[in-house]
Amino acid sequence: MRQPAPTDASQAAYRRAGFWLDDLVISGRDDLAPRAPLTADARVDVCIVGGGLTGLWTAYELARADPSLRIAVLEREIAGFGASGRNGGWCSALFPRSAASLEREHGFDAAVAMRRAMVDTVDEVGRVAEAEGIDCDFERGGTVVFARTDVQRRSARADVEEARRFEVDRPEYWDGHTVATRFGVTGRDDGEPAATFDPACARVHPAKLVRGLANVVESLGVSIFERTEVVDWAAGRVRFRSVDGRDEGTVSARHVIIALEGYGSQLPRVRRRILPLYSLMIATEPLPDDVWDEIGIEHGQTFSDYRHLLVYGQRTADNRFAFGGRGARYHWGSAVDPAFERVERVFEHLHQALRDLFPAARDTRVTHRWGGPLGVARDWHATASYNPRTGVGFAGGYVGDGLSTTNLAGRTLADLVLGRDTPLTRLPWADHRSPLWEPEPLRFAGANLGILGMQLADLEEHLTRRPSVAARLIAPLTGH
Repeated sequence: MRQPAPTDASQAAYRRAGFWLDDLVISGRDDLAPRAPLTADARVDVCIVGGGLTGLWTAYELARADPSLRIAVLEREIAGFGASGRNGGWCSALFPRSAASLEREHGFDAAVAMRRAMVDTVDEVGRVAEAEGIDCDFERGGTVVFARTDVQRRSARADVEEARRFEVDRPEYWDGHTVATRFGVTGRDDGEPAATFDPACARVHPAKLVRGLANVVESLGVSIFERTEVVDWAAGRVRFRSVDGRDEGTVSARHVIIALEGYGSQLPRVRRRILPLYSLMIATEPLPDDVWDEIGIEHGQTFSDYRHLLVYGQRTADNRFAFGGRGARYHWGSAVDPAFERVERVFEHLHQALRDLFPAARDTRVTHRWGGPLGVARDWHATASYNPRTGVGFAGGYVGDGLSTTNLAGRTLADLVLGRDTPLTRLPWADHRSPLWEPEPLRFAGANLGILGMQLADLEEHLTRRPSVAARLIAPLTGH
């Protein structure tokens, strides 16, 4: 049940969460009015903590598998307010751990199975969106990753060869001539930019996806309580209070699913299991078609390049750039605060990186700036896990690759909760348990040194024109 239209203050707070949510209001598609909070003790079969894509996909799969289940989703703000409504809109087959890293830890067959599941998940998201009438601008155009220096070109070739070894992904290497005839992108040395192309990615409007999915699960009988803050949980029960402070109580449930990603670090039973790391984004004004013809990015395509300090972008359905990247620092004690979402230095870095990559965008005006925390496990290994003894499940650690991985998590968690032995429950990430992050000050020092190391790696390669020693040292810490 929706509450009355939001006040100007509350709607403004949700719109500040980024272009995607703001666009829903501008278009008249969604006024972002919160659903009613939970106001009294309740008893359900499944209580899901977190109204993002992980929680909603889990609710969707469980409700379809067993319509008799009583399922409640508890969300502190509104569905999609966190990373699910703020991300770069890549529905990709990316997984935080590389296939080679998965092979070293779990074996070749397990790595192949994980890669196959991720590639299949891209199409699964599109299939469900179409079947359920979720108009989320889903278009499978693949990902182009530009290699702008000789070092990057060698890395690009090596990545294609390595991916083909597992015989699942179908990447292509595009040489300088191919890139020059298709894209208006700059190089950073005397050579022509090259690129890799991975077809297993779709462009998505993430807020349309998550808000649409929330409506679908409600139609299946799932109860979504917004403006309801979870303060703690244990096996069989979840303690909550309404954000306005008027109500508090306990939800009793056979199954409790924790689906908070980076925000989970704020709760005592997660804390050091997840590190919140901020990623920031900008969106530009819509660009004319002739400018896009010069840039070369097509509808449905996402893009990045081979720098170490990650950037990522897409061409939106209304012809904007949505462009993001790392660079914001980690905050002491895994703190999460709206103030951390706006770092002018990083926004300017992103705008300059976009103009440097595509000269045709040099005069483009930025209309939106935003950010938010993503979740990082200590071994950069995402998980979908469930303990049948306690009835508590957990999924997360996507490191920014969650838009599609959340769908796989929902399907995997549903099978685990229902006690099914399926190919999904035998994937290497199922029931994986990452080590805890170190206590402070080690966590603060390590996380921020990692960010600084990526910046230094880019500078090192620019100056030496050789593969970065700093990047090689950091790679084992980032799942590669």
